[in-house]
Amino acid sequence: MSENKRFQLGTIGALTLSVVSSVSIVICNKALMSTLGFNFATTLTSWHLLVTYCSLHVALLMKFFDHKPLDFQTVIGFGILNGISIGLLNLSLGFNSVGFYQMTKLAIIPCTVLLETVFLSKTFSRNIKLSLAILLLGVGIATVTDMQLNKLGSFLSFLAVITTCVAQIMTNTIQKKYRISSTQLLYQSCVYQAMTLLISGPFVDKLLTKHNVFSFQYNTRVVVFIVLSCLISISVNFSTFLVIGKTSPVTYQVLGHLKTCLVLTFGYALLHDPFNWRNIFGILVALVGMILYSYFCTQETRSKAEEGLVQKPSESETDPLVQAEIGNTKITDNIPISRIAWEADKDLHA
Repeated sequence: MSENKRFQLGTIGALTLSVVSSVSIVICNKALMSTLGFNFATTLTSWHLLVTYCSLHVALLMKFFDHKPLDFQTVIGFGILNGISIGLLNLSLGFNSVGFYQMTKLAIIPCTVLLETVFLSKTFSRNIKLSLAILLLGVGIATVTDMQLNKLGSFLSFLAVITTCVAQIMTNTIQKKYRISSTQLLYQSCVYQAMTLLISGPFVDKLLTKHNVFSFQYNTRVVVFIVLSCLISISVNFSTFLVIGKTSPVTYQVLGHLKTCLVLTFGYALLHDPFNWRNIFGILVALVGMILYSYFCTQETRSKAEEGLVQKPSESETDPLVQAEIGNTKITDNIPISRIAWEADKDLHA
């Protein structure tokens, strides 16, 4: 099997793992938060990251992967930034309406495109931009309802978008620059993400829920779902780094919106969540955008290959959803878990 074929199969596997694990953890967290009343999303995310670190440490001791030391300042800065982005996304949700929070998530793709264009000199064709616009329009129709603005909430959303974009771009560039795998980067950085959220999580959650995570009445069902959520999060965190490394931050966000559409669909089919013509129409439009994105990326990659101008994956944005180019590898979806976020859509950032 050729190197390119092996890479394509690896990318398809990474994308599939990301979708399945993210949708699974959303369903698990919906039961935990909506049914059992455990609404401490930021603290739960810190536990996810701590369990991920412990599992990777065991894997390292068993020689499943090699430890490759990185510059300490790079790793700790990257880990803390990822942790801050999760906390800011949760705060953005808490201080804004659900509709405005959805707009915040939609803003991540154009912001990422802008940052990569300005600071990394990446180019995005008109067709790619058009397909992304169609995708964002569809997701917006399906998920954005009310739009209530306030100064504090808007400022928190702005910070959340910037930190999330930078963190995801760093996930890709660090792996390419230092030639490390997604597992190696996740192992070295997730402990700092976990520490950031372990310290700030209880305060953020108390601010948002008016309750203390340590005074919550834990029972067997709650503990079982927390453990299950933490176990699934290992796959979520790993697949996040893997997808961004093998494709790009923009492709990861496109995949995230696919997961949003799947969550809405599964929520209606399995959990009988409210569903109307806007949701259906929006999902269909979003799917058209995703298909066009994948098609245009594939066409551009083939065109460059024919001209003998194919660039390395870290320098190109031609990453289709199911046939990405060549690469390697928030955090954590990473977009945060949240009870309210689920009610309007949800994809997670474990």
